[in-house]
Amino acid sequence: MLPHIVLAVAIPLIPFSLSQPVGARSSAVSGAQILSIAPASSTCAGAPKLNECRTANQAAAAISSSFGTYGITSPGEMAALTSLMAFETSDFKYNVNYYPGNPGQGTRNMQSAAYNLQYAQSIPALSSSLQAVVDNPNAVRDLLTANDVLDFGSAAWFFVTVCTEGTQAALQNQGVAGWKSYLTDCIGAAPTADREAYWQRAAQVFGVVE
Repeated sequence: MLPHIVLAVAIPLIPFSLSQPVGARSSAVSGAQILSIAPASSTCAGAPKLNECRTANQAAAAISSSFGTYGITSPGEMAALTSLMAFETSDFKYNVNYYPGNPGQGTRNMQSAAYNLQYAQSIPALSSSLQAVVDNPNAVRDLLTANDVLDFGSAAWFFVTVCTEGTQAALQNQGVAGWKSYLTDCIGAAPTADREAYWQRAAQVFGVVE
C-alpha cells in the first residue's frame, strides 16, 4: 500500500477536529522521542522539499494530536504508527509520493489516493472543499497535506478504519510479532531490515514489552 518515499507541502498547524473518540491513556509524543526514532528530523535545513519537511518537534505536536483523536495509546500502536510514518517519509522530509509518483498518493503514511479520498470524506471540515476536487486525486491529497493535523492523522485513521480488530489487538499485545502482523496483514508491506530498524527504535522509546 505504501511504497517508500513520498513528499508534499509544509504548512503550519491549524486546529482541526477529526471527530473520533479520545483514549483514556496518554497519547502524547515528545520531540525528543521523535528525534530518537527519526534522527534526521532535527532540522529541515537542506531538505529536498522544504515545504514538506517537518522537524521532530513539529511532527510530535501533530502526531500527539492524531493519537489523541483516534485513541492511539498503547506502546505497540504508538511505536508502529510513528515508525511507519518516519520510514515512509524519510524522517518526515516528504508527504507526497515521488517515486514512482502515483497520482494522489501521500500524507505522512504515504497512503494511496483511494484511502486519501476515504480519509478526506471522514472529515466534516473538508466537506465543502472536497466537493470541488473529488475527482482530482492530487487535489484531494493536497487538501490533507495542507494541514499538519490532517497530514499526520492519516496513519492513525488508517489503523482504526482499515486494520482488522485482530491486527489491532496483536499490535497492542504482541510486540514485534504484532508489528509484523500490522505490516503484512494491514499495510501490505514486508518487515524488511530497514523498516525494523525504525520499529526497534520506536519500540524502545515507547517501552514496548515483548
